Amino acid sequence: MTPSPLAKFDITRPEIERVVARFYSGVRAHPVLGPVFAAHVTDWPPHEAKIARFWANAILGERDYDGNPMVKHMQAGNVRPGMFEPWLKLFDSVLAEELTEDQAAHWSVLAHRIGRSLRAGVVDRDMLPGGIPKLR
Repeated sequence: MTPSPLAKFDITRPEIERVVARFYSGVRAHPVLGPVFAAHVTDWPPHEAKIARFWANAILGERDYDGNPMVKHMQAGNVRPGMFEPWLKLFDSVLAEELTEDQAAHWSVLAHRIGRSLRAGVVDRDMLPGGIPKLR
């Protein structure tokens, strides 16, 4: 059975921070994702702390995150359709390496749901059926 993306699961803030740090270490080395992030992130520790707050908000219900991921990704200007698949693949591999199977499964469902939403808002809104870009 696939976990519900809204279900809370047993994870700690330090585990979230560890996953985020490991993920961004992989992002920096990734041939597709690395340059995209490097164009926007120059100071990694504050970025990682902010993303850890995002996930702690989404998973633990903490209210310490005050950003808008959709707006940030739209404003980036260099997020493309083919980037979501490698992002999620890398994220899932980090989850599998760093967490229990149950934790990884729950978090992955949530990450994929968020990824679909971001893709729809950032990339797909500029596409016609069949993946044809809107020119106006």
